[in-house]
Parts: sequence; C-alpha cells; structure tokens
Amino acid sequence: MGATSEMAGMAHGPGWPLVAAMWAVMMVAMMLPGAAPAILLYARVHRHSLSGSPPPTMAFLAGYLVCWLGFAILAAALQLAIASPMSTALESRQASGVLLIAAGIYQWSPFKDACLDHCRSPAQFLSRHYRPGPWGAARLGLFHGAYCLGCCWLLMMMLFVGGVMNLLWVAGLTLLVAAEKLLPGGAWIARIAGVALVAWGIALLAT
Repeated sequence: MGATSEMAGMAHGPGWPLVAAMWAVMMVAMMLPGAAPAILLYARVHRHSLSGSPPPTMAFLAGYLVCWLGFAILAAALQLAIASPMSTALESRQASGVLLIAAGIYQWSPFKDACLDHCRSPAQFLSRHYRPGPWGAARLGLFHGAYCLGCCWLLMMMLFVGGVMNLLWVAGLTLLVAAEKLLPGGAWIARIAGVALVAWGIALLAT
C-alpha cells in the first residue's frame, strides 16, 4: 500500500510543472496574434515621442504576458483537480454543456463588451494610459493583458471541452479571438459565437 502511494505521488509529481508549461505555451501562442496590433502601435507611438530612447516593447510584452501566465497557472491547477495530467478535455458531457452555455452567455455580457472595446481600440487605450519608460510600458502591458483576459478567459476555458492538445480546436479558438479583436463587426462576431456556444451546450445537455 505504501509503495503504491509513493508511485502515485511520483507519477503526479512532475504533472504540475508540465501541465502549467503546456497551458503557458498555449496561452502565449493563442493570445499574441490578437495583441500584436497594440504592441506594434505602442512601439510606434514611443518611437515618435520626445523621449528619444528606444521603445521598451519587451517590457510592454512582459506586462501583457504576466496576466496570461497567471491564468495558465490557475488553469493548470484546475485541470489537475478535475482531469488527468495527460488530458484537459472534460469527460462529462453535462459539464461540457454547462461550460459551453456559460461561455456563450458571457459573450453577450456588458463586461465582455467593455473589455472587447478596449482590445479593439488600442489607440484610445494607449492615449489614456500611456506612461514613459520601461515601468510605464510594463504597467501598460499589464493593463492591456487584464482587459484581454476579461474579454477571453471563458473562451480559453473551452480548451476543457475540446482539449488543449487538439490543435484544430486550439486553432479555431485562436481565430475566433483574433476575429473578435481585429475584424470589423468584432462585437457581433462575439455575439454570434455566443449563440452557437449556447446552442451547442444545450444539445450536449439534451443528449
């Protein structure tokens, strides 16, 4: 019995850093395309400012990624609590259905709209929150990351439905997030996706 418990502990021991690293890589890969316009605009605005110093773009990027790396740590902990370290897909159709419905409803929420407006208007965001220097850049990136997190966190939770190792599912979510932020009518894209998610969730619960 003691040997079995020890082997189980060894099996689960390396799960935490591996799962957290997997989520971190996925979050960076999925969120950077949608954040690229804000990052490039920040570099251009700083370059044309009166500071004369090179733009601390990496500080802005670091601040942005802090939010999503924090989310990755929480998602990894949640995965280890409700699933196995080798799979992020929920086994329960009912749980998947409830999560889909929650994500779909959130797509229509005022909080989602407010965060999406900030993500879709990087020029207005930068003019309101711009601060010079590396610390100002990191602060600005942190703020922008927080708005993006508020906009997309439940969409990222959809990885528990399709699985983080499902590359088609990951690519689809990445395209949806980018479309919401970058395409004309992104707010309506978010709402249409919300309707589809609710319908999918109801179908899962019905079966």
